[in-house]
Amino acid sequence: MPVHVLDKYYLGITAIITIAFQLFFFAIAFTCKFDKLTDFAGGSNYVVLAVVTIALGTHGLETPVPARQIVVTVLLSIWALRLAGFLLFRILRTGTDSRFDDKRNKFFPFLGFWVAQMVWVWTVSLPVTILNSPGVISHAYTTLHHFGTARDIIGLIMFIVGFLCEAIADAQRFRFREKAQASERLAFCHSGLFAWSRHPNYFGEILVQFGIFTIASSSAYYAGGVKARPPFYGAVYGSIAGAILLTLLLFFVSGMSLSERPSAAKRYAAGGATWDAYRAYLARTSILIPLPPALYAPLPVWLKRTLLLEFPLYVFDPAKHDVPGNEGEEEREGDNLTGERDEVHGDQADVHSHPSSPSASKRHDSL
Repeated sequence: MPVHVLDKYYLGITAIITIAFQLFFFAIAFTCKFDKLTDFAGGSNYVVLAVVTIALGTHGLETPVPARQIVVTVLLSIWALRLAGFLLFRILRTGTDSRFDDKRNKFFPFLGFWVAQMVWVWTVSLPVTILNSPGVISHAYTTLHHFGTARDIIGLIMFIVGFLCEAIADAQRFRFREKAQASERLAFCHSGLFAWSRHPNYFGEILVQFGIFTIASSSAYYAGGVKARPPFYGAVYGSIAGAILLTLLLFFVSGMSLSERPSAAKRYAAGGATWDAYRAYLARTSILIPLPPALYAPLPVWLKRTLLLEFPLYVFDPAKHDVPGNEGEEEREGDNLTGERDEVHGDQADVHSHPSSPSASKRHDSL
């Protein structure tokens, strides 16, 4: 029988584990002023929660572990291990993390980042946590579809596409930044996936999390011809909060909202060929959903600002927004970008230095 700990959906025990795990690494980071384990702590925490919940939830079962539980646990672990490994590799190459320069020696501001990371990890893990819990597994052999439903396949495809998109984009951007010279500070990656999307890694991450949720929620209907709601229906569907939280963070907190305008402003301040090239890139490249430039460029502005998610808050307008080194100057003739936006990819490492931004968005400092 599954092990019951605190509650039937493992919400309490996973919260305790996450808090303890993050505080342990926080103590090391704050005491030793050590940046190299900060993002690794976020990614590896997912694996810990996935392994602990499936171990407890399937303890003592006399029949094989349900395939759906195995699949979502493995998928989340693969995603988290790649993320943690990439972030660890990157920080080992760079040595320190400039995001923490203004808070590394300040206890509460630094702790605030770790608290945000706790919330991020615990919430995004919810689909796997709940699916592995006694509240769901106790029904696995009597009333539920086996793994392989249409929703399972759709979720698996979403995960694979998102995972590849995210991993390839991270690798392409990292190689670009490694090759860029110090004098090319304003150079931006516009090849590979970045030719089709200014934030392909954001797109991939969102797709990964909604893919995992799609598989987890595939068990929320009874097997048979009548779709009836099982006792855990609300809990399973409530776990979509993780994917929604991640999406909101990337859209409005620590992702595109902190990267688009600043990136364009810096290149506008540089002027000349730098700004011209970047403005052309903005005009032909989708902000999130990968699209061929030939298809995206001629689309009307209203469509880009709605269905294609290029909201006004991402748009840099020299007449309204600060320009680095040029604050107070008059707008340059002909450069009113009412319908164009910039991107974080490259010089925006500070984009993810927001004190409440989780590792998921921090790694996308682009270029």
